[in-house]
Amino acid sequence: MSRILLPNPKLIGRRKFLGLSAAGLGATLLGGCDRLSEAPKFQEFLDSAEGLTYRMQRLFGGGRTLAREFTAANLSPDFKINGTHAPDTPEYAALQETDFANWRLRVDGLVVRPLDLSLADLRAMPQRTQITRHDCVEGWSAIGKWQGATLSDILKRAGLQPAARFAVFHCADFYERASDGTGQYYESIDLIDAFHPQTILAHRLNDEALSVGHGAPLRLRVERQLGYKQAKYVMRIELTDRLDQLGRGKGGFWPDRGYEWYAGI
Repeated sequence: MSRILLPNPKLIGRRKFLGLSAAGLGATLLGGCDRLSEAPKFQEFLDSAEGLTYRMQRLFGGGRTLAREFTAANLSPDFKINGTHAPDTPEYAALQETDFANWRLRVDGLVVRPLDLSLADLRAMPQRTQITRHDCVEGWSAIGKWQGATLSDILKRAGLQPAARFAVFHCADFYERASDGTGQYYESIDLIDAFHPQTILAHRLNDEALSVGHGAPLRLRVERQLGYKQAKYVMRIELTDRLDQLGRGKGGFWPDRGYEWYAGI
């Protein structure tokens, strides 16, 4: 369970401090820009300890606060591979054989204009380069240089329907062959993180095309969250108003297995 640090009432004033109770934060924080409080099951999440962490980080961190960025001098000599080292499917092997020339990113769900984007399409979009630290839940960290199109630019091109609340990333790797059919890797984020300026779909690491181990041809970088949120081998982005109908209903492969959905750092 996350440790919750409440603000010092001496610094912000007693009246404001009392106004930051768990009962009052939900409507104050989520009633405006992203309207997540309207999404099915989301109020249950807000009532949880993890939901309190989410509300506090949204309130004090803001929607556009940047994760720390570093210089090239800080790059880690070895950026460890996390999770799957290579998807074990014939479909992925066929894409790899053509150096992903036939790969397409599908953007669909609650969008106005579904998209099918090639790597060339993504590279032709405005690019963002950022040197950030990857923090793994296993306890290790590494600093790498990532380059790719911002997710916000892609979503703007697709156009969101008013009901959209979450972006779901469907991946090529089966992390396990679960008997209930839920072993394919996926992750999701809310629209606040989706439109954050540091949330990119990276196709390069340290000035080289992504290796297979690091998620080729495309991986998510959502820099204010832990490493397991950085989905690799992204094949499809689905915009949806709910998460409880995906996988085991918790919004991601590891959240389905007990990890926090909102893995903010």
